Amino acid sequence: MSPGVKKQLDLAISGEDLNATVLNNEIAWFTAVLKIRFDRHFGRDAGAEDITAAPPPDLMHDQSGFAHIVREFDMGFDERLIIILALLPHLQPHALDSFLLNNKDLARGFSEFGGWKGKQHSGFLPTCETAVFILAGNDLARRFQVMRLFQEDYYLSKQGIIKVVHASSGEPFLSAALMITTDYLGRMTTGQNQRPDFDVHFPAKQITTTLTRDDLVLSAEVLDEIDNIIVWLRHSAKIMQQWGLVKNIKSGYRTLFYGPPGTGKTLTATIIGAITRSDVYRIDLSMVVSKYIGETEKNLANVFDQAVNKNWILFFDEADALFGKRTQTSSAHDRYANQEIAYLLQRIEDYPGVVILATNLKANIDDAFARRFQSSVHFSLPDQAQRLRLWQGMFSNATLLSADVDLVMLSEKYALSGGAITNAVRYAAIQAARMAREEIVHSDLVKGITRELIKEGRTQ
Repeated sequence: MSPGVKKQLDLAISGEDLNATVLNNEIAWFTAVLKIRFDRHFGRDAGAEDITAAPPPDLMHDQSGFAHIVREFDMGFDERLIIILALLPHLQPHALDSFLLNNKDLARGFSEFGGWKGKQHSGFLPTCETAVFILAGNDLARRFQVMRLFQEDYYLSKQGIIKVVHASSGEPFLSAALMITTDYLGRMTTGQNQRPDFDVHFPAKQITTTLTRDDLVLSAEVLDEIDNIIVWLRHSAKIMQQWGLVKNIKSGYRTLFYGPPGTGKTLTATIIGAITRSDVYRIDLSMVVSKYIGETEKNLANVFDQAVNKNWILFFDEADALFGKRTQTSSAHDRYANQEIAYLLQRIEDYPGVVILATNLKANIDDAFARRFQSSVHFSLPDQAQRLRLWQGMFSNATLLSADVDLVMLSEKYALSGGAITNAVRYAAIQAARMAREEIVHSDLVKGITRELIKEGRTQ
């Protein structure tokens, strides 16, 4: 193990130890509060007039990640109790077992406790009602105060600390499941930012690259547009807040990348992310689009909800599959499809980060989206000079090429995209390895090029 890796591991372990210590104290405080609430609710001697008789631990000088978050948001008694309640199923689920009591008069659980059952988890999982019961009991005015803490515009939800998940419409607001988000679960426990799991509930994958802006072989006009996006990512807060333009300019930045396959649309998105240190997530449209009414919107909502406070770049590849032109409403299916597009348009407009839509044909994108883009960037096929730069960039180690390879000739003779050149080089390298050669020869590259031309339906 290298010294650098060992140091990072030691720091991670020390962060976990700090969080474990402070969370143990927080759980002890929660347990004391819960005992007072149960004693008062069931008419037992609580030894205290109110749950606030059990003060939360002092975190003023604590150096744990959990304490930093509490101080960052200036969390009070109520917010801290909600947070630890949402954390407990992950930390000490048995601390909530007292909520599994049955009402002997009704031979069922106590409805005032709230809660929901998971598919695999056998313990008690809290709802907003659970938190309101602990904090307010039967005090109706106090219940109204606590209910405000679960609204979308309150910082607990707005900043992506908790999730309030409603299983179905029409049920009481407080019956919604109370969950800690994946991001804050990691920060409050291991001290690490956890990436969301790629599944049907989060149909997006992070994409990265080791390349830099210098590796982009694009026209000056395209590079200028890329720089505009980078400047926005770095200075949007200054433009919107310090310069006071937030009143007139909608937050976020929306752009359309269009052009033939293999011209660098995806690579450019990942390089923008690398330059600005922003995570780039490519949306998997095969998992987003659903034939069932409401499912497409629900799948996309999961992505937007998790991304909203994290400065992520959302990249929709082959976007015309989702953002295509609306049709005439000749059937119920057409009306639903158009409603779906309207929903997508609204979510993209409301997203405060950068959204990049990529398509091979600009004409396929619905005009309503195109009008609202801050830029449309055309990625054209590279000219001869750009193709030569691409070929040369592939072989920074010139010793890999045999003497018969003429990159200038290849760039002049074959009009290929950057992606096709990459595939041709990969094929040539495989052939050299198969033949146990240390050099790539001219015929290897020509065979790779021919394969790419055939795929595109061309012979030259």
